[in-house]
Amino acid sequence: MPRVLFTGGGTAGHVTPNIALLEAAIGKNWDVAYVGSTTGIEREMIGALGIPYYPVASGKLRRYFSWQNFIDPFFILWGMLQSVVLCLRLRPDAVFSKGGFVAVPIVVAAWLLRVPVISHESDVTPGLANRLTYPFCRKICVTFEATVRYLPRGKVNVTGTPVRRSLVAGDAAAGLAFLGFSGEKPVLLVFGGSLGAATINNQTRRALPVLLQEFDVVHVVGNGNLETSMEQPGSVKRYVQKEFIGAQFGHVLAAAAVVVSRAGANSLYELLMTRKPHLLIPLGKAASRGDQLDNARVFADLGFSRVLYEEAMTGDDKSDNIFVESIKDVLVHSEEITARLQSFEIKDSVNLIIELIQESV
Repeated sequence: MPRVLFTGGGTAGHVTPNIALLEAAIGKNWDVAYVGSTTGIEREMIGALGIPYYPVASGKLRRYFSWQNFIDPFFILWGMLQSVVLCLRLRPDAVFSKGGFVAVPIVVAAWLLRVPVISHESDVTPGLANRLTYPFCRKICVTFEATVRYLPRGKVNVTGTPVRRSLVAGDAAAGLAFLGFSGEKPVLLVFGGSLGAATINNQTRRALPVLLQEFDVVHVVGNGNLETSMEQPGSVKRYVQKEFIGAQFGHVLAAAAVVVSRAGANSLYELLMTRKPHLLIPLGKAASRGDQLDNARVFADLGFSRVLYEEAMTGDDKSDNIFVESIKDVLVHSEEITARLQSFEIKDSVNLIIELIQESV
């Protein structure tokens, strides 16, 4: 029975694929544990599963000036020391990394102790934390074929992204019941990721009166972003806000006719996998390294995705109209988009990655 340490954190996108793998590993009676940060979202998400969790110090390498840049390298070094001690104590047979800066210390520690490391890159273009760890990895899994050209030859496997079975097995009727929607109008699902998205939230609220003429709207706003003045009383609703949707998300996604989303790789892969017509609003370069722009561009060119760039969302009447018309366009062309999405090859990601881990042990 192999003992495997899983790591990855910072956003839900670095954690949810690990949860899918953890479910499969536990089903095979593997001995599993998780290494994450002391305060990150991964601690809450993994803690809810009852899996042993070991926090280590971590730091972030920013692309802009911050005094924290002078402090964080010491946290990274301290995290590496903690990770070496942890590996010596737990004696893992392998480490699987989903990325994020919290993964750097444990990956380096595992390499120093000759423990094989398998990592996974979700985005079309690799992130900095993953690029730092690639020299220490035996195998690198990627979601998209377009990523292969950025990575060392001989290490790369195109596996897709692990997705929990509950997402694929979603039931539309259960989703409508959970939301309190009648099902008489098509459902619009709007979400900006685990941390929310202020621009998308504000634009959705501005355009809501017009959107409700065509849709029932479920709006996932992120933690702490609920607008209580917009809550609707009664058992049958037209607009529902949620900070986060956990186990019911597969049902809600099944009920949705159109989805508005950021272009993070995991969210995008879930939309491709469930064949959902969608409008992507990628995070711009002012607030990111541009990975979402790359993701959106690739899949817009393939005809899988419609894209609305954040720069067009200026919070005025013109942007309200662009936002609403972009969503309506997806609905009008939903059959055509769904037909294109059928051509996207879905891989059995969970089993492919579990096999790679098993081969490395």
